[in-house]
Amino acid sequence: MEINSPRQNVSSGSPLEPRIGFSRAVRKGAYVAVAGTAPIGDDGATVGPGDVHAQTVRCLDIAEAALEAAGASLDDVVRTRVMLTDVTRWEEAARAHGERFASVRPVCTFVEVSRFINPEWLVEVEVDAVLG
Repeated sequence: MEINSPRQNVSSGSPLEPRIGFSRAVRKGAYVAVAGTAPIGDDGATVGPGDVHAQTVRCLDIAEAALEAAGASLDDVVRTRVMLTDVTRWEEAARAHGERFASVRPVCTFVEVSRFINPEWLVEVEVDAVLG
């Protein structure tokens, strides 16, 4: 990582960002980290209630937009983390992940969590990318 490279914070416009004190993504040199993305629609409502695949697609849409805002793309992704409230439904999330990353094949971890901020959220996704 370039130690003296400027830091670029990327916002998704979420009202939680300033409240919690986080950015959707941060780029420092060639490294881009995307925070856990929840399945929130443009209207603020949960996308795909009860549908892990639809929620994972939405999370990946948000992550991809954050990557692009930081000058990266899905091809630059080296790690993903998929967090589920019910890990037995991992295949639904994996299908969405595979639709985006079949040719990129980043390292990927699926974990079960007890819950998210909003009980309608079944999944969140984190993404790390390295440019170059």
